[in-house]
Amino acid sequence: MLVNTRKLITILTLFIGWNTVQAQEVWTLKQCIDTAQVHNKNLQINRNNISISEQRNKEAKANLIPKVTANADYKYFMELPTQLMPMNALNPQAPEGQFRNLQFGVPHNINANIQLAMPLYNPQVYGAIENTKIANELTQLQYQKSEEQVLFDITTLYYNTQILKHQLDFLESNLLNTNKLLKNIELLKEQLLAKGTDVSKVKLQAEQLSTQRENANNKYISILNALKLNIGISLEREITIVSEIEKETLTENNKGNILDLKIINTQNKFLKSELKTLNQSRFLPSLNLIASYGTTGFGYDKSPNDFLKFYPIGFAGLQLSYPLFNGTVTQRKINQKKLEINNNELQAQLIFDKNKMEIENVIRQRIIAQNTIINTESQIALAQKIYEQTILQQKQGTASLTDVLLGDNALREAQQNYLNATIDFLKADLEFKKLTGTIKIK
Repeated sequence: MLVNTRKLITILTLFIGWNTVQAQEVWTLKQCIDTAQVHNKNLQINRNNISISEQRNKEAKANLIPKVTANADYKYFMELPTQLMPMNALNPQAPEGQFRNLQFGVPHNINANIQLAMPLYNPQVYGAIENTKIANELTQLQYQKSEEQVLFDITTLYYNTQILKHQLDFLESNLLNTNKLLKNIELLKEQLLAKGTDVSKVKLQAEQLSTQRENANNKYISILNALKLNIGISLEREITIVSEIEKETLTENNKGNILDLKIINTQNKFLKSELKTLNQSRFLPSLNLIASYGTTGFGYDKSPNDFLKFYPIGFAGLQLSYPLFNGTVTQRKINQKKLEINNNELQAQLIFDKNKMEIENVIRQRIIAQNTIINTESQIALAQKIYEQTILQQKQGTASLTDVLLGDNALREAQQNYLNATIDFLKADLEFKKLTGTIKIK
């Protein structure tokens, strides 16, 4: 019965462990990026910004559509308006400069009409349409820039998790070796061939490795959660990443980031469009078609002549507006816009020169890191071989515990150098892709 119970417990343990492994999805970098492009909230916000800019362009175009308004008002005059009439208007013999006050109208006045206004030509409206069109292009470029930054962040986090995974593998291997060494030293101590301090030294190293493994694991979980957040998935979702780090060969693309220059050029185009609109508003008139049709009502509420009568009124015409002088306000705006354009052109040249310099630097860093990785890989293999040989010599009594610990330290140092070189390579590679606009994973 006891044997069957143990078998059942073993089967359940294996089943639970198998389910845990199955529950963790293995995500490639491309899967992370593809998911982020749909679920990342920053990208969703920027997509909404594109929709907003499109609506603004439609709003500017809507100013060309005729506007129809309905108006109505009612006025009751407790005191009718008074007008002064020259007395010689009705009596030519009356002296000049003498007037008679008269009150015209009735107490009740009602007006109701429908008005139509349509711009036939308005330079500010056409300028606003062009400006919003360019602003929409700029918003789309800024979305691409935001997308590029999100991909950069996700790739950085993904690489960090891969590095920590390799560090955990190294720590596990080193801890396994240290535990084996500890058993051998304890066995030698029992045989009076080793000192108690030797056992303590190896125990201390085992505890240090265990602490390092715990810290590395905590960092791994934290960075993995940050990766989930940037992807846009739930933190409770169990995922893992591909352990193997791909080290691509350096491409021949050493051109500047076209996206940055496109944004600057589009901003320059937008500023020049605003300048054009300001110039047009100074010298070009605005022409509008206006029309109105309605009724006017007059009412009198005193007996015996009380009445309420309505009379139609309608007109159509053109309204021309030409700016003569506005206190040099427009000229000051034009001067400001010219300076902004000059700054924009200087900024474009600065970005181009800086981008070129950074590309040259990062190419050198990438090549150096790539060579360092190759060297450290061979150093790890050599350090591992030396450590294993020292262990054999220690068992045979030809090497001391100090020699073993020195060999172990050399192996760990080689492993750390490999991780540092890999970090430098991935960092340089990612910077290179960002600078050349090739960060997207196809």
